[in-house]
Amino acid sequence: MKLSRLIDGLNEKIAGLVGWALLGAVIICAGNALVRYTFNYSSNGWLEIQWYLYAAIFMLASAYTLRRDEHVRIDVIVGRFSKRTQVWIDLLGFLLFLIPVCLLILWHGIPFALISLRSAEMSSNAGGLIVWPAKLLVPLGFLLLVLQGLSEIIKRIAFLTGRSDGHEFAKHVSTPQDEIDAIKAANNLD
Repeated sequence: MKLSRLIDGLNEKIAGLVGWALLGAVIICAGNALVRYTFNYSSNGWLEIQWYLYAAIFMLASAYTLRRDEHVRIDVIVGRFSKRTQVWIDLLGFLLFLIPVCLLILWHGIPFALISLRSAEMSSNAGGLIVWPAKLLVPLGFLLLVLQGLSEIIKRIAFLTGRSDGHEFAKHVSTPQDEIDAIKAANNLD
């Protein structure tokens, strides 16, 4: 469980940095639009930095999404099973699908990024940026996802062996019905 908490902490910290990347992307996007429509001037570099920031947000936050149990799943079906059955489904999904697919992408993504880094690959667009930072996000994001997958496996095994009550992997947000009720209450609807 110590390793699991360490991995969770790492992805929590990265998620905090990703929040700043989102703010940066919004500011750059708004500034670029303002300059483009006010002064009729634009640069491919500004567009590409937006793409890079959005890529960073997506790739680096996916492990955090898994950590918070907010990844895509079919809750309508799985939610009908007992907690123990749900944990077995999660465990098998992590072992048979998540980890192997992420490792396969890492296997191909690392050389993909290293070739770009070694060649100092530049964008083919006029005024474009270097490309390797964006390509490096692929293996980095999937490495974080593998690590978080291992953390989730550790937590599920701890639950199945009675060493955890499952609070470590419980959803961190309210149910859809709770959200609907909160919206109704905020708008005084019944």
